[in-house]
Amino acid sequence: MIAAMLKELSLTKMIHINNTSADNYVNTISTIYFGGGTPSLLSIDEINKLLDTIKNLYNVDANAEITLEANPDDINETKLNEWKAAGINRLSLGIQSFKQQDLQWMNRVHNAEQALQSIKMIKEVGFTNYSIDLIYGTPTLEDDEWKINVETAIALKIPHMSCYALTVEPSTALQKMITQKKVKDIEPDKQARNFLFLMNRMKEAGYEHYEISNFALPGYRSRHNSSYWQAKPYIGIGPSAHSYQGNTRSWNVSNNALYIESLKNNIVPCEKEGLTATQQLNEYIMTSLRTIEGLDLNFIKEKFGEENSKKIVEESLKFQKTGKLTIIDRRFILTDEGKLFADGIAADLFF
Repeated sequence: MIAAMLKELSLTKMIHINNTSADNYVNTISTIYFGGGTPSLLSIDEINKLLDTIKNLYNVDANAEITLEANPDDINETKLNEWKAAGINRLSLGIQSFKQQDLQWMNRVHNAEQALQSIKMIKEVGFTNYSIDLIYGTPTLEDDEWKINVETAIALKIPHMSCYALTVEPSTALQKMITQKKVKDIEPDKQARNFLFLMNRMKEAGYEHYEISNFALPGYRSRHNSSYWQAKPYIGIGPSAHSYQGNTRSWNVSNNALYIESLKNNIVPCEKEGLTATQQLNEYIMTSLRTIEGLDLNFIKEKFGEENSKKIVEESLKFQKTGKLTIIDRRFILTDEGKLFADGIAADLFF
């Protein structure tokens, strides 16, 4: 698999040189993210090979943010020191919960004690930039227990937190168990209560709520994820990876065997689509409304035309009147109440 990914890196570089406009060409790399799947299972030699190849092909900023996703049960002192020596300077931990019954319900391999120990080890090795994921709204997590999860993270002075409401995807084991009444269904009212508490408490604790699901102490925003919300071009490598070049998007096949076989034949196995101006505008509406900076009417006027800017203003009036949206310096910004309805508001503003 690593050999195929190294091959894709080289081929992608040539493809971009030949087919990408100057505005969207990626040459200088400011963030690298090892994520999706379980990258913490890679050997240190594999990680170094990937990083060395990227540095040989692209200009990598001296202060680049290099993140690796890891699960608490994957972490030990040796690995942490190896990652640090390789240049990994940010970790993203799939904690999910500090409550044992919640972790068991989610079928997580790690336990509550490992969740706490992994954070302790990260600090001891000297990582200062790291993030944890927490999930709220599970049937096993009551309001008071969710509050304890949040307070635990604050007490540990976690620099960055990504918090997500549990969702039930169609045709999954969870949906089947809910349908069969084997487990309780999710409660939207409870999820709303949990989210409102989260927003208020994190603000009190000095965190920036800089994106719907993301909270950071000053200076610890995820630079990598922020680039997605700012619609900057990016390159994805590996099965199922997505790439974005401003007016086009591509995605690799998910089948590992097909991915490897294609690259043996010097073919990057991906599909590609061109994005219309309307699609680009709708994507900007969706992503910008999720951020603390909000939707910039001046940007829409400049890139998509004054008529589109005026239409958004008209369509947004109902959300301003109900207190879900506010306008500051020609930027539409969701209020805390509005954040509960972010996707619906964005969809209502679509063209």
